[in-house]
Amino acid sequence: MTSTKTTSSDGSHSLSPTSLAGTRTLVAVAVRGSSMGSRQAVRWAVDNLLSIADRFVLVHVMPPLNTISTPSGNRIQISEMDPTIVAMYRQEVKAKCEEVFLPFKTLCRSKEMETLILEDENPAYALLKYITRAGCNNLVLGSSTSSNFVGRKLQGQDVPTTLMNFVTTTCNIFVVSRTKVISKLIDSYSNPEDAEENRNHEFSVTINREVSTIHPPSEASEYGGDDDYSAPVSEVFTDIPSRKFTNGDSFAGATVNYKRQMSRTNGKKNLLELPKGNEHDFMASAFKESKKFELQSELSGLQSELRHTLEMYDRACEDLVHVQKKIQSISSECVEEASKTRAAIERVEMWNKIAEEEKSNYLETTNELEVAKQLLSQEVHERQKAELNVITTFTERQVLIDALFSGDRRYKRFTKDEIVAATDSFSDAKVIGEGGYGKVYKCTLDHTPMAVKVLHPQEFHSKKEEFLTEVEVLSQLCHPHLVLLLGGCPEIGCLVYEYMENGNLEERLFCEGGTEPLPWFIRFQIAYEVACGLAFLHGTKPEPIIHRDLKPGNILLGRNYVSKIGDVGFAKFMTSIVPDNVSMCRNSTLAGTLNYMDPEYYRTGVIRPKSDVYSFGIIVLQMLTARPANGLVMSVENAISCGLFVDILDKSITDWPLPEAQELAWLALRCARLRCRDRPDLRSEILPVLERFSNLANIQLQKADNFMPSYYFCPILQEVMEDPHIAADGFTYEYSAIQKWVEKQKVSPVTRVILPHIRLTPNLTLKSAIEEWKQQQVQTA
Repeated sequence: MTSTKTTSSDGSHSLSPTSLAGTRTLVAVAVRGSSMGSRQAVRWAVDNLLSIADRFVLVHVMPPLNTISTPSGNRIQISEMDPTIVAMYRQEVKAKCEEVFLPFKTLCRSKEMETLILEDENPAYALLKYITRAGCNNLVLGSSTSSNFVGRKLQGQDVPTTLMNFVTTTCNIFVVSRTKVISKLIDSYSNPEDAEENRNHEFSVTINREVSTIHPPSEASEYGGDDDYSAPVSEVFTDIPSRKFTNGDSFAGATVNYKRQMSRTNGKKNLLELPKGNEHDFMASAFKESKKFELQSELSGLQSELRHTLEMYDRACEDLVHVQKKIQSISSECVEEASKTRAAIERVEMWNKIAEEEKSNYLETTNELEVAKQLLSQEVHERQKAELNVITTFTERQVLIDALFSGDRRYKRFTKDEIVAATDSFSDAKVIGEGGYGKVYKCTLDHTPMAVKVLHPQEFHSKKEEFLTEVEVLSQLCHPHLVLLLGGCPEIGCLVYEYMENGNLEERLFCEGGTEPLPWFIRFQIAYEVACGLAFLHGTKPEPIIHRDLKPGNILLGRNYVSKIGDVGFAKFMTSIVPDNVSMCRNSTLAGTLNYMDPEYYRTGVIRPKSDVYSFGIIVLQMLTARPANGLVMSVENAISCGLFVDILDKSITDWPLPEAQELAWLALRCARLRCRDRPDLRSEILPVLERFSNLANIQLQKADNFMPSYYFCPILQEVMEDPHIAADGFTYEYSAIQKWVEKQKVSPVTRVILPHIRLTPNLTLKSAIEEWKQQQVQTA
């Protein structure tokens, strides 16, 4: 292949068309970051080689990606990570490396500029491999130092020097520095067929329009004995200015004497200036040329072997990766099989152990069975004796019950048929409540309204002792504020009480069933009456009685809101009074409702009369606030301490006497203290205060009786109602007036909202209250 090396008048190289004929010209520029050498190399390649290049490629060599850094600063081998993650990380790194080419892409104005990133630890090896495989014709590099490359021998550690020494014979190498360009062109003797022709070919170098002729090889015999010369003509390093000269510049300063360049190994003689007439020196020179041609042929063979070796190495690496993956797969399968084998062995050992245990258990069970057979006969005999004893005891107790009901005239014994008939076979329509023993029915016995408490059939036998206790207790008690026991039926376990028309205190405090809220003076009166009932129970002789389950649900209200304490079934006789300052435990079954239970009784099991005082204090706080018992003590204390006592009172009552209400609240808080010794005495401290409040309530009650309540008047007629009925809007009207109203229009007389329906419901409770008020007025008059 013929090559011509020319230094143009503007200071740049140019390749003659003969060197590129028949092949595609690939120009590669190796860049390293945004260094000045890389900028000079790209600028020089664009100015001198871009016009003749079919492809113009910027090449950057990055270190191989062997590890990946973690956020904690550690590094992990890529072989230990997921290939997908490694591929994504490699793409990110290459994307960042692509930013290296951005400063150089602006220099290419007329042709497309390609970019390429190579991975290798040795940049020179990577570029040499790329030249070999891609068929690169021209490679341009920036100088690695600013020193003069002409006056010194290139070192092996330098990338340009390495490429100059080991480059193939098919690529031109250009090393561009700030002041010069060092080039190594394609060897003119690389093609053996053209060797003879190239020997007789004249090379010309034109510098500053002055021609210096290189003489034919036959005339170079004068330097045939120069041992310092070992490079062919094409490897001569020529200094060329890197910048272009303008027309005004003096180009004479850029003239380079070709003979001076070729005399680097001999300062006195020109290497290419061969004197005539010395045939011996010419033969020596010819021998050197032939020797050089053989070395170059051998180098070409070694380069082809290198390419083949590299390809074989790549294939071997691929096969190695495949084998490693296969080994890993087989290893994982082996590990899995080994784990399965170990698990199977463990299971076999476990089952053998279980079998041994089962065998020993079987022998033990057999022995125990023999012993059990012997004990069974003894237990059968003892059971028969126990059954006889139970039958005897039951018969004796039944005789005592019959004697109790037949001999005591304080209550009446009802038959089962009478109870069933009065309750309509225990119909759910007759149910008015449900207590600790069972349901409570409203019925009529002996032409008198009564309340019948009936135990659940399945619990009658288990709670028969409690039933007898309640019969025994209530048969001995008679007080105006204790529910009166009228009779009972021991056959089905039921007690007959007097009927309380206004339900219990809990229903009235929370206005269940649409009932009106209790006035404050009624609440004061109820507190005094309940305290009187408790004082009676605690003062019974010879032993006091503790209720243990005092709560609003067990305080029943009669026709005129007279309160009575009910559900004395949990009452307990105290054989000995425990002092308030003594903490002693007794074996006692806890009874009562949690929020009303004395904390000291709950903790120690010791029951005292002041345990009922704690429950009474909670009930009084509920009558003042109409709030649930849970956390009520703390809420009232906080309200009083913050001066917000008015805010915690029941909002349905607007005329509270604040001094008396606050005094009653302080008394209730003292009753609800945690320790019994800190609570006030019922007779000496509580009753005197409540009696004073009761007198105040009686005065207010007498005043209220002289005035007709506003809800007794019909909103339409503004007259006292004779036949009150409730309409769909929730208000009560005189029947005749509301009947005529809904016939003409469908809106409420009070709210002016359309009525959902025109059905009217009699308000019997209000009608009864109006009639009672009228009777009281007549009696007063």
